[in-house]
Amino acid sequence: MVEQAEQPILAFDTSTAALAAAVIQGDRILGEIQSFAERNHSVYIITHLKQLLEDCGVSKKELGGIAVGGGPGSYTGMRIAVTAAKTLAWTWDKPLVALSSLDAIAYGACERLKQTDAMISTMQQQIQADHPNMNKMAVWFIPIMDARRGQVYTASFSYAYGDQWERRAADGIRLMRDWVDQLLEQVQEQVQEQEQKQEQEQAELKPTQVPAGYVTKIYITGDLKLHEAEAQRLVEGCAEAGVEVSLFPYELEGRAIAELGRKRLLAGDIDDPHTLAPNYTQLHEAEVKLQEKEAALKAEQEAERAAAQSASLKAAINADVDAARVKDAEP
Repeated sequence: MVEQAEQPILAFDTSTAALAAAVIQGDRILGEIQSFAERNHSVYIITHLKQLLEDCGVSKKELGGIAVGGGPGSYTGMRIAVTAAKTLAWTWDKPLVALSSLDAIAYGACERLKQTDAMISTMQQQIQADHPNMNKMAVWFIPIMDARRGQVYTASFSYAYGDQWERRAADGIRLMRDWVDQLLEQVQEQVQEQEQKQEQEQAELKPTQVPAGYVTKIYITGDLKLHEAEAQRLVEGCAEAGVEVSLFPYELEGRAIAELGRKRLLAGDIDDPHTLAPNYTQLHEAEVKLQEKEAALKAEQEAERAAAQSASLKAAINADVDAARVKDAEP
């Protein structure tokens, strides 16, 4: 599997307004595109992907795998990308991995910030024994995509020293207002616990220790336009707790999907193209109605089956009664 993963990887995502795609080989980005044509993803996706491979000088035979953003996000967009990925993986006989689009947004933002944020850049280094507290500090990444009616698709991730990337909260659809409240509560709890611990350590004349994963900075990233007011509330609330919050608008890039996909391929964590489904998080109205219709049909069928069984049992009982009467009537 390692040999396959170091072959070129084709990665793409259409869960947002953009078709983000890339081809990578190892640590090298061979080519990348971003096409903003949400309503036409289904028309152009295969054409764009084939053109990207051609521009990179990579044939389908040379590919080591396919990585796709599986959502959450645009209902139609997710279905287009996942369907295309399943089709290509099956017809080209390539391993397939599906990734969280929110994970890719957060990861991609983190990779971009390594170039400009001194703290994040430093965190790529290996853990240093002479800076135990610094090594335990973390930066949180909160990716968001608008989900309408004040809601966002969101999750939470942590980046720590030693280039450690971890998920903190599952993908979900949340009211932005409630999500900000939850994050504020988490930060305030951390600060209170650390203050209590510091007082105890000072009383015992011990050096102050920072717990692993202690957040010192938070980035809200992704599609921020409609949610800046609530994001600003998080900025102000965390400032009171001594935690810096920054807004970092970011459009998902194919390289983020590709790099996360490469890690999955290296680990041999492959998805089955026949059973793979988008990460809807919240069912589309059409899906809800379909499920309700299927549930009603199933209930009707079960009622008919129960009625048929009851009628059959009744007929059997009547037959036994009739047989008994005939026997009793015999001389």
